[in-house]
Amino acid sequence: MPYKEREINKLYYTMGEVTQMFGVNASQIRFYEREFDIIQPKKNKKGNRLFTPEDIENFKIIFNLVKNKGYTLQGARDYLKTNKTQAKENQRVIDSLEKLKQFLVEVKERL
Repeated sequence: MPYKEREINKLYYTMGEVTQMFGVNASQIRFYEREFDIIQPKKNKKGNRLFTPEDIENFKIIFNLVKNKGYTLQGARDYLKTNKTQAKENQRVIDSLEKLKQFLVEVKERL
């Protein structure tokens, strides 16, 4: 049976890792943390923010609503209050489609 590499799931992400994931400044991450109550990072003894995978998923939803769909911050807040489960399901679909796209691009490059 061939070796299959397992995906490593982290329990917490640092501010630096989150800013790299989304390509934004730390100030924008802190701003969204204040504006949206669904993002609740833990803080260590030094006060550094530690984001859970659920926080990362919530950031993806917020960035999709604000950057891609053109919602205002208030509009995104209202949408998440009324359609949180639908927004999470939509984000799961988007993530799976992005993984599929990445896989197909890799296959194309190998040809």
